[in-house]
Amino acid sequence: MPSAYKIRLHDSGCKSFRSILHLDSTKPAGKWEEGLEIQWSLPGEPRCMSQADCSGPSTCSSTTRSGVSRCLCNKGYDWDHVQGTCLKKMKRSHFSVILKVSSGVAAVLIFIAVLTTVMLRRSRRFSYQAKLAKAREEILRSSNEGKSARMFSIKEVKKATNKFSKDRILGCGGFGEVYKGELQDGTIVAIKSAKVGDIKSTEQVLNEVGILSQVNHRNLVKLLGCCVEAEQPLMIYEYVSNGTLHDHLHGKYSNFLDWETRLRIALQTAEALAYLHSAAYTPIYHRDVKSTNILLDDDFNAKVADFGLSRLASPGLSHVSTCAQGTLGYLDPEYYRNYHLTDKSDVYSYGVVLLELLTSQKVIDFSRDHDNVNLVVHVIERASSGSILEVVDQRLMGNEPPAYIIKCLRMFSEVALACLKEKQDERPSMKDVLKDLECIINNMESQEEGPEEAIEAL
Repeated sequence: MPSAYKIRLHDSGCKSFRSILHLDSTKPAGKWEEGLEIQWSLPGEPRCMSQADCSGPSTCSSTTRSGVSRCLCNKGYDWDHVQGTCLKKMKRSHFSVILKVSSGVAAVLIFIAVLTTVMLRRSRRFSYQAKLAKAREEILRSSNEGKSARMFSIKEVKKATNKFSKDRILGCGGFGEVYKGELQDGTIVAIKSAKVGDIKSTEQVLNEVGILSQVNHRNLVKLLGCCVEAEQPLMIYEYVSNGTLHDHLHGKYSNFLDWETRLRIALQTAEALAYLHSAAYTPIYHRDVKSTNILLDDDFNAKVADFGLSRLASPGLSHVSTCAQGTLGYLDPEYYRNYHLTDKSDVYSYGVVLLELLTSQKVIDFSRDHDNVNLVVHVIERASSGSILEVVDQRLMGNEPPAYIIKCLRMFSEVALACLKEKQDERPSMKDVLKDLECIINNMESQEEGPEEAIEAL
């Protein structure tokens, strides 16, 4: 059948091939109708009459009901339409299979992990909210029964702190923030707030409310009240104006603490701890005695603060089993090893504070020799070599120290070292420490007035 072909060239320069079958010879080619559409398909396996017509890995076999035979590829081979031959099948890589399976398993595990995390957080949040609500109820009930401190409204607290203004912040710690506030009657207070949403810091604040509600001593910071209306519980304390012992010993303040002042601070701190261990209705272990938790008023009287880690001791039991918590450098090594918290754990920490008072050195100081970074190790090493006075702050002695001052310094260092014994059973109680300090002070006060015989250079 005759046909004609035309090639059209578009304005864009692209060529298109158009084939029209000649069906009507009476009409010019440009008017022929497009009556036939031809679709191309990829070539299939070649036809065959016998196996001799097939080449390569193929077999002549029938594929249709009409009996047409084709050279079909043998097992393990696939027909390649482009090359027109049978090619060997590509085996799937074991690595790719493993990778796909591993990816699927990993995706499932990640989904499970995320879901579990979300559920745990939700569960903890509900548990935390329930615990906080219960604690609030207990505080309110105790307050109504007269067993707890005064309850403040959130409105009073906001007014006292100028809506928790940043310029009222006294300090920040792991527990949260402390604000300076002024009550309506003009009383200056310190207000501690736990971190919002932090379960641990909230528990510490609530624990402190429970502890301080049971104690009353002139050398313990006084809890004036609390507020349970806020998202996090708030504690309102008496304001202690002169910073911490740590600030005065280690450079924040330019004034120098003389020996008499240091002795008084040591004595008052010992009185507070002895009260907690022996005179309180239930023995209380502070668990975080350190110079930053000893506040000073304008007359340099000491007040022990921060009872967030404190624990009530059960009468008749020798210790409280609990995870070791505290501050490095002050932490009782035996408590750290066996998790047995006792009153002697506070004694050890107090002994470290005595070393700070004696030396004016930091408890952990990397500017010292590698082996003496820890102040306790540093002082014990000097004491064992008979040169304890070399680590004493020389300003306490002056150029020609009186004999009684040297004697008192030695006695003071002996008390500190006794508190720092490795074994808890070998340490004195706070009552015994208190007696020793009173003895040192009496020794000083009994000295006759006037110049003493000077001591030769040490």
